Amino acid sequence: MRNEQGRVLNVRKRGTDSLMLPGGKHEPGEDPRDTAVREFSEELGIDLDVTRLRDLGVFQATAANEPGHIVEATVFEHPFLAAAASASPRAEIEYLEWVDPSIDRDDMAPLNTDYVFPVLLAE
Repeated sequence: MRNEQGRVLNVRKRGTDSLMLPGGKHEPGEDPRDTAVREFSEELGIDLDVTRLRDLGVFQATAANEPGHIVEATVFEHPFLAAAASASPRAEIEYLEWVDPSIDRDDMAPLNTDYVFPVLLAE
């Protein structure tokens, strides 16, 4: 999700150092779109409309908080919702921030910097 200024909503899980997109592991048999909606609700208390998700792609990247592991993520974009402007962390989320995808930062997950942000900036 991007706000009116084009910043991307990112979260940091409790006990970790890297900002990443909201999300998580799918349940057995769960459609990736349903996973995105469920995880966004659990982590931020915001209900997305599954029909408004736009597929950005499936990416593999070095896991930000699990050395030696690779993460595979199906990434979607959802139109901005006013409720997101006042979102607050829930569940395992400790912090959230709207990040400018054009600024290089060393506290971002490789999935963002290597794959997702370049796709968003190319649009």
